[in-house]
Amino acid sequence: MGHILKYIRLALLAPATGIVSILWVLIPLTSPANPKWTSYAAQTLRLIGRFVLGYRIDVENNNNFDIRHVEKSVIISNHQSNFDIFHVGEVCPRNCVSVGKKALASIPIFGQMYWLTGNILIDRGNRKRAWSVMDKVVDKIKEGANVWIMPEGTRSKGRGLLPFKKGPFVVAIKAQRPIYPICIGDFDKVVDLTRWNSGTLKMKILPPISTEGKTLDDLNELKEEIRSIMEIEIAKLS
Repeated sequence: MGHILKYIRLALLAPATGIVSILWVLIPLTSPANPKWTSYAAQTLRLIGRFVLGYRIDVENNNNFDIRHVEKSVIISNHQSNFDIFHVGEVCPRNCVSVGKKALASIPIFGQMYWLTGNILIDRGNRKRAWSVMDKVVDKIKEGANVWIMPEGTRSKGRGLLPFKKGPFVVAIKAQRPIYPICIGDFDKVVDLTRWNSGTLKMKILPPISTEGKTLDDLNELKEEIRSIMEIEIAKLS
């Protein structure tokens, strides 16, 4: 019986995501690619995780700051699977855009939704163009937006926390703005889609890490320091 429930959920997942994507293709047409739309779209997708996939989210925030109201910052998180889009909305700040690979644009409806809600597409196959886009990301932050980047650059698929790319740390240093690490527990270990209440996914907001006064010479040290902290916290959550 449990496996039937899992198959029903997975069968409902595509149309539910499609309906939400169509909604967020139409709404932003009044002001396309505006960063204000992203957090609202993310929160709508979060409802799919809650009501279709049946899991809950528990956010640990010992610092008692409201992540939804941070400004001009870089947010980073671990990237496990396609299911990530259904829970990041729980902690997505207002006026926040994410950086995703250009291939997302080829996904029917979802790709158009991703761009129209203000997110930024990057062509990782073209190094020169990719770094040009990152400079635009710095400008976005200086204009008032938050930027969410998953520094692993790809889904880990159960392989643990992968090595970090340099992009988000270059952006934070150039903008001289803090980095907010967000750790997400192991989805596959705690969410069982064969159960009606499929589980509770834990997330933790770590204290912001300042980049004030840092230069690109500090990049690798900063990157490895944050990765080490996140790896420890993710293990605890899982």
